[in-house]
Amino acid sequence: MKKKASGARPAKPRARGRLAPGKEARGLSAADILLGLDQPDIAPLVELVKEAGGAPIGAYREPLSGRSLLIAAIPLAAVNPTPFQRDLSPTHARRLADRIDETGVFLDPLIVVRGEDGRLWTPNGRHRLAAAKFLGLRQITALISPDESLAYRILALNTEKAHNLKDRSLEVVRMARNLAKREGQAKESNFAAQFEAAELLTLGLIYEKNSRFGGGAYSPFLKKVDRFSDRTLAASMREREGLAARLQEIDTTVKHLVAELQARGFKSPYLRNYIVARINPVRFHKAKKGDTKPAMPIAAAIMRMAASAKKFNLNSVSTGDLALVAAGAESQE
Repeated sequence: MKKKASGARPAKPRARGRLAPGKEARGLSAADILLGLDQPDIAPLVELVKEAGGAPIGAYREPLSGRSLLIAAIPLAAVNPTPFQRDLSPTHARRLADRIDETGVFLDPLIVVRGEDGRLWTPNGRHRLAAAKFLGLRQITALISPDESLAYRILALNTEKAHNLKDRSLEVVRMARNLAKREGQAKESNFAAQFEAAELLTLGLIYEKNSRFGGGAYSPFLKKVDRFSDRTLAASMREREGLAARLQEIDTTVKHLVAELQARGFKSPYLRNYIVARINPVRFHKAKKGDTKPAMPIAAAIMRMAASAKKFNLNSVSTGDLALVAAGAESQE
């Protein structure tokens, strides 16, 4: 066994979620960014916007490369998505419109270039454009580039990681903690639009302590019983911490059951989903249209789930049932 050199310090673990800044400063200074509307590469775009019934707002040099960009308001009818962009998802566009309406602000400008037909194209704003039309907006803000080839290169910028259930839950619970400090006496239900779904708060509290928690297995259960509280945000968060702890206890029991089934030869990756579905006390409940009431009070539902987990009959598990769970899970992915 090798001995550590005297005086040697153990290497510090690499911090997660951090990115080292560049060693050398790049790009323009603030004084170099501002542009006039009469610049040679901007002036034609200014005229195009005016002809379309829009209004130029200002121009600037993009801070990395120095390329010119025009900020403008343009009528919705004057801009179209590029013909090679991904297909529109009406469901996503409607959801986006609802969220924008709830927030009360349309913040993200479209990226726009002049298309091959001489009209304005947006290479990455199809759903924002559709949402704006659904909301009935007259004008929309846009960053217009004279570089028409940008329409073919912008896909490379779409590298943002999609929010999975853990990401969304952690983001929501962090937001809730911050709001609890600022507006702790406000009702939790006042922030329903910001938090999106009540179960994200409960799951977020669990993910904070256990990043490997299988929230996807418990989400169908929570959707039916978890609702926003009319208690103060601070009080509701304390109550949710208790509910989250009890769910983690249930998951500990579920893990033991999974291990038992694996020892008996069951190797399906959906064992946890199967067990959680079996012990879900509201799995057969079908909500009526427009009904926002929970299928059962969440505290009572968790209590019944815990009891079902403790008396779960391993001998009742069949490979046929597992196959049905796997098919259902794959259809949702």
